[in-house]
Amino acid sequence: QVQLVESGGGLVQAGGSVRLSCAASGRGFSSYALGWFRQPPGKEREFVAAVDWRGLNAKYADSVKGRFTISGDTAKKSVYLQMNSLSLEDTALYYCAARWPQTTVDDTSSGYKFWGQGTRVTVSS
Repeated sequence: QVQLVESGGGLVQAGGSVRLSCAASGRGFSSYALGWFRQPPGKEREFVAAVDWRGLNAKYADSVKGRFTISGDTAKKSVYLQMNSLSLEDTALYYCAARWPQTTVDDTSSGYKFWGQGTRVTVSS
């Protein structure tokens, strides 16, 4: 099993920035891909960004390209999501997800077996 713990959410003004963190742990957990998904209020969960464990490949949703940056720390088995230029549309519950033992990035939720509890980001005007 893989455990994922997110942190860093909160209330932020439009135009501001937030950095989310996700720490992964689990026996034998190595060579993986980690992703971020979000679920806005009243909407379906959607892909945000993903990166492989070496940080060589990353993928972003079109809606966040140029504003969000995903990065990973292999030693800490962690992934981060730097979110800049936030807008009201970025308000959502953000989930960290792990794809293991597969290592390729995936933009579909079905490609991830392990999920965190989520951290809420609320953008105010």
